[in-house]
Amino acid sequence: MDKENTIKITYREALKQAVREALINDKHVFLMGEDVGRYGGAFAVSKGLFDEFGPERIMDVPLSESGFVGAGIGASLAGMKPIVEIMTVNFSLLAMDQIVNNAATLLHMSGGQVNVPVVMRIGCGIGRQLAAQHSHSWEPFFAHVPGLIVLSVGTHEDARGMLAEALKSPDPVILLEYTFMLNMEREILSDPFTVDISKAKIRREGRDISLITYGNGVYKSLEAAEKLSDLGIEVEVLDLRVLRPLDEESILSTVSKTHRAIVVEDAWKSVGIASEVLARISEKAFFELDAPLNRLCGVEVPIPYPKHLEDASVPQVQDIVDSVKKMMGHD
Repeated sequence: MDKENTIKITYREALKQAVREALINDKHVFLMGEDVGRYGGAFAVSKGLFDEFGPERIMDVPLSESGFVGAGIGASLAGMKPIVEIMTVNFSLLAMDQIVNNAATLLHMSGGQVNVPVVMRIGCGIGRQLAAQHSHSWEPFFAHVPGLIVLSVGTHEDARGMLAEALKSPDPVILLEYTFMLNMEREILSDPFTVDISKAKIRREGRDISLITYGNGVYKSLEAAEKLSDLGIEVEVLDLRVLRPLDEESILSTVSKTHRAIVVEDAWKSVGIASEVLARISEKAFFELDAPLNRLCGVEVPIPYPKHLEDASVPQVQDIVDSVKKMMGHD
C-alpha cells in the first residue's frame, strides 16, 4: 500500500465515513436506529451526522427492534435504501421475526416480484467486558438463513468499503461490525474505494498452513502469523468476509495450496461457521490434506465479565500460535 495515499484511522471512524459517503451519494439512503441522531450512536459511529443531514436522514427510533426493523423493511419495499442500526447483536433477537420471516423470505414468497434492499448494521463480538447479555458472536445465527447476505466487517478496509457495496444489493444484507475494534487504528487508502462483498480475501500469503477466520479473528490471526514467521512457519490468512453465501472456491483454494487448515472464530464451537467450513473442506478437498483439520472457537459458556475470564473464553494470539506449532510438529 502506497503510504502517501493512506490515512491512519480508527475502525469507528471508518464505519462513520462509510455511512456519511452513502448519505452524500444517494438521496434514498437514510440511517435509522436507537440513539443514532442527537446522541450520535451508542458507539459514536454516527456522531455529527444528525447536524449535517437532519432528522429525516438520521432517524432516531423507539426502543422496539421488531418495530423499527419492520419499518426499515417497509421503507426498502417502497424504494428507499435504509441503513438500519441494531445497537448490539443480542438485541437482534427481538427483530428475528422481521429478519427471518420477512426480509429473508419476501423475494421467494412473491415469486421473485419483491426485493428487500435493506442493510442492517449490527454491533457484534466479544472483548469489551459487556458481559453475558451483550457479548455475543452470533454470526452462525444469520449465516444459517437462506435469503440473507451476511458480511463480517473484520478489517478497517472493509469497515470503510463494504457498506457502499451492500447498498447496491437487491437483497437484505447483514453487516456484522465488531465493538472490540472500535478504537483500533490502522492505515487504509485515503480516497473512497470499493470492496468485493462476494469473495473471501487473502490477508497474508503463506505456504505452510492456512488460518481461515473472520471478524475479531482476522487481526489476531495476522499477529500470530507474524510471530510464526520468526519460527520459519509461513502462514496464509484467509478472511472469509462473506459468511453467507460462503466463498467455497477461496476456502478450497487455500487448503489446496498449504494442505493444512485451522479455522479461528470467537463463536461457540458447536454448529458454528468453523463446523461448516471444515465440513466443506472434508467433502471437497480431503485428499489435499497433510494433517487433520482443526478449529479454535469460543468456550461454550455465557461470556464472563471479568477481563481475564473474557480473554480465556475466546481464542487469543498465543492460542493460535500454539495450535499452528502443534499441527506443524514444531517443538
